[in-house]
Amino acid sequence: MKALRWGLIVVTVLAGLTGTWRLAGPRPDPVGGAVKQLHFLRAAIDDGADHESQGLFPEGYFFLNVLYGLTWVQVATIHPEREAEAVREARWSLDRLQSTDGTAPFEQRLDPPYGIFHAGWTNWLRGAIATLDDSALTEYTQSSTEISKAFDAAASPYLMAYPGQAWPVDSTVAIASLALHDRLTTPHFTQTRGRWLGLVQQRLDPSTGLMPHQAEPGPTGARATSQSIIQRFLPEIDREFARSQYQLFRDKFVTAFGPGVREYPKGQSGSGDVDSGPLVLGVSLSATVVSAGAARIQDDPLGDALLRVGEVLGAPLTGLKTKRYAFGALPVGDAFVAWSATATPTNGPTTPTPHPLTWWWRLPWLLLCWLPALLVAALLLIRKRHPRPREVGG
Repeated sequence: MKALRWGLIVVTVLAGLTGTWRLAGPRPDPVGGAVKQLHFLRAAIDDGADHESQGLFPEGYFFLNVLYGLTWVQVATIHPEREAEAVREARWSLDRLQSTDGTAPFEQRLDPPYGIFHAGWTNWLRGAIATLDDSALTEYTQSSTEISKAFDAAASPYLMAYPGQAWPVDSTVAIASLALHDRLTTPHFTQTRGRWLGLVQQRLDPSTGLMPHQAEPGPTGARATSQSIIQRFLPEIDREFARSQYQLFRDKFVTAFGPGVREYPKGQSGSGDVDSGPLVLGVSLSATVVSAGAARIQDDPLGDALLRVGEVLGAPLTGLKTKRYAFGALPVGDAFVAWSATATPTNGPTTPTPHPLTWWWRLPWLLLCWLPALLVAALLLIRKRHPRPREVGG
């Protein structure tokens, strides 16, 4: 019994110290952890994790592969010595997106082919590769021109991802890919981007002032699963509009307690779905993870806070070469974490957010980290003050 007591004390104290370090200690270089995650993800994809993710939601295969490639590019942007490896892995990812498995869920007859979700994200990855490898520019320009023509021919700023279905977030990614193209080389798509932005500003959700969650078959109010990605890409398109949209998002979706990101705006409620996952007191864990990247793009300390909370809740296992969250049970979740953790402001420094975080947000999490140790200490104290009577032999 004495060994068991000491074992409980050691384990719970170590858990408390680990949680405290993750919440309040210096933040390590995000690239080190991300590279270990990428090594885990590459092995998982080789073992079929992308096909398994497809069984969880309609774009599971696509997201796992595209985020794998994009994160490698972000890693090389921070640490250029990894450029050759990043280009190789990102091109491998792009090949998988353009394979039969990558296009299978989408309709080729849409304009652009396979719909704006597939076209936009694929083009963003092409552009990311082009930031490291100039030889990718020719293909990138061709695909960007195809996307631009589709927007120019449409009355709505929101193109179809699937027949009869359009989500503004998908068109946002696609337009951001055109903006990235114009930043890397001679601008070709200024008029397309300007027209798109004007149409978007005419179609904002009246209850929040934000871009709606869905546009077709009918408009719906803003939701965090799409807003978290929209806020990640808008700064590439128009920094002033992006800043105003981000402030609205911050006001209406981010909770002070946690912090966390609600799936529905404050004052509204709803149920979770395949995109948001189950909601915990209205908070979407998936939107919270993606919002960490959006906050980092905006140079908002919220990003660091959300990632620190993720380090506690996700219970990452870190080895010499790999790192995985939640025992590696959901690789696509690891992909979103790595993509968010390595995000950096796109166009240089931004204006600091007027929503400063105070130190107290850590207190509930510190209490949670030390709760097991406190319970063990309380039980041992009770046993010491009220020892069990010894049995007297007959």
